[in-house]
Amino acid sequence: MSLLDLLGDDGTALAAAGDRATNGPREVVGVDDVELCAPIPQPPSIRDSASFEAHLRAGFAGLGVPFDFDNWYERPMVYFTNPHCLTGSGAAIPAAAGSQRLDYELEVVAVVGREGTNVSVDEAEDLIVGYCVFNDWSARDIQGHEVKFQVGPFKTKDWAMTTGPFLVTKDEIEPLRKNNAFDLEMKAFVNGRQYSQGNLSDMYWSFAELVAYSSRGTWVKPGDHIASGTVGTGCIIELSATKDPDEYPWLTVGDEVTLEVEGLGRIVNRLVEPPPVRKIRGTV
Repeated sequence: MSLLDLLGDDGTALAAAGDRATNGPREVVGVDDVELCAPIPQPPSIRDSASFEAHLRAGFAGLGVPFDFDNWYERPMVYFTNPHCLTGSGAAIPAAAGSQRLDYELEVVAVVGREGTNVSVDEAEDLIVGYCVFNDWSARDIQGHEVKFQVGPFKTKDWAMTTGPFLVTKDEIEPLRKNNAFDLEMKAFVNGRQYSQGNLSDMYWSFAELVAYSSRGTWVKPGDHIASGTVGTGCIIELSATKDPDEYPWLTVGDEVTLEVEGLGRIVNRLVEPPPVRKIRGTV
């Protein structure tokens, strides 16, 4: 049975499975003795967003690209990304082919527990079953080319994403609700050195708003992932644009990246050698 098999109803199946695991487990193992898969290794879809103003201002400045904030205040910025490259904590992450500017992104993802279409914000809140830490790995030199097309990112992002370490059901963090999200400290470390620190409560667009907007004219399904976007200071491109870039170099093969969110846990991954670049045409 997979976690995805336990979704789709009003939460009864997931709660019953939790009770069985707590009160009558088949086996008990130490968390350090196993490699954790992504809680839902192949979700039906992954939508990411950009819901932190500080990240957008510093990130687009780092790319040297203007951004229409008037439009962003009017509607959420959401795009589809690749559900086939999702990994869990502990997995080795092959670097992006052809990139020299590798980056992490410190995010949280909401997991949809029941299907819905054209839902209101209040109804969308009821569709969310829980949350995970999310790393939307990025290749910034590739992004510098793709962003000029003014469409959603492609090879910038879809070489790797990581989520976990667990699905934390929303009742666990409900007491920490603040502003449009939750009062959860978020931190990132590279090779043990802290790079990023932010708070999930700084989200401008709430998870419920992102889910409701995603369902407009279509469906969200059990297991769908809808991410917050990067918290302020939550990636190297921001830090290099606002601080001394020599203090925050791009990631390289061998680097270990740890993302930590209060109440949700931490995910730890190491970058390994990239696959070869198979040319399409010319230098591409």
